[in-house]
Amino acid sequence: MKLPVLFARRYLFARRSTNAINIITGISVGGIAIGTAALILVLSVFNGFEDLLGGLFGHFNPEIKVTPAKGKTFEADSLFLSKINQVDGIGVISQTLEEIAFFEYEGAQDFGTLKGVDAAFQEINRIDSTIREGQYRLQTEDRAEVVVGAGIRNKLNIQVENGLAYLSIYMPVQESRGALDQPFKTRFAYPSGTFAIQQEYDYQYILTNIDFVRELLDADSSTVSALEIKCRPGANPSNVQQDLVRALGPEYTIKTRYEQNEAFFKVMQLEKWMGFAITSLMMVLMAFNMIGALWMIVLDKQKDISVLKTLGATDRTVRAIFLLEGIFLTGFGMLLGFVLALLLYWIQVTYGIITIPQGFLVSSYPIALRWSDFIPVTATVLSIGFLAALAPAARAVRVPTYLREE
Repeated sequence: MKLPVLFARRYLFARRSTNAINIITGISVGGIAIGTAALILVLSVFNGFEDLLGGLFGHFNPEIKVTPAKGKTFEADSLFLSKINQVDGIGVISQTLEEIAFFEYEGAQDFGTLKGVDAAFQEINRIDSTIREGQYRLQTEDRAEVVVGAGIRNKLNIQVENGLAYLSIYMPVQESRGALDQPFKTRFAYPSGTFAIQQEYDYQYILTNIDFVRELLDADSSTVSALEIKCRPGANPSNVQQDLVRALGPEYTIKTRYEQNEAFFKVMQLEKWMGFAITSLMMVLMAFNMIGALWMIVLDKQKDISVLKTLGATDRTVRAIFLLEGIFLTGFGMLLGFVLALLLYWIQVTYGIITIPQGFLVSSYPIALRWSDFIPVTATVLSIGFLAALAPAARAVRVPTYLREE
């Protein structure tokens, strides 16, 4: 074992000449432990919210979405669908068609997006699990039905349990044939349920069957605005996306679920690492305790340093001893912080002690521990500990060799 490591480990657990040094050292190690736990928990809370909201997006956005590069719609005939099905990893394909419409319900009016979906849409994103009122039903034998977002439901004051009240849907006519023609095509549908996913969708979308929307738009039976795809189990959506790009060419835009919500996830990542940076600044302040503790250890070990220099220890060796001492103290505090973070994580997951006010989707703060987060935390904490040890190590080098002075 090299000499600096041997002495640094010896000083780590050695008794000090005064108890005050032990107390200051314990406080500095405790500060490092608390700061480390805070870094892990900050990242874990952001991970929890990211997973929660990402899961909510998964109830509406598919793993892969195919849209036209130009225009709003395209023709998805049997030949086109066959080309897509030949790509490895394709599981289920849902055809969707959406358009902005004007809605009226018993005197209340508002704009929104009418989205027509087929039977496979429910299989792709488990939309039925988001139903808060009524049920997920888009068509009966004698009438069209709709499932409305919770936000639109509140704005229009829709009563799902009122089976006699209908929703009037006004769709602009694409081509006007004369001055007396109506500018809107009007159809009626009955609300069967309410879904609640995320505010962006709840205040915008009303779902119905795709044939109803095609009839409103006077569109062909193969007209769609998007194809929404669920990959087979075990398939990598990114690899499937690349194969689809090669198969379909530049006429279509193909996005994964992350790319469909790219702006949101980028903001979440920015907030996550901003929180990490702010907590790291707190660690920097705690590092001043470590500087003080190491400085007092250097003063306490001046005689030892003089003896080492008399025996031939170089300034480099002395500096290495106290740099390692700072890293060892920081590492010990960091390990304690990891244990504390894991304990608090388990308590929150098991008991949910930190709650969220009513009205949110969950009752307690979501939290998700990712082992990859330990890498930047370890690098940050050890770097701060190394920087904190520089000044005390430089002071140790300046301790004179008393025997030479004699």
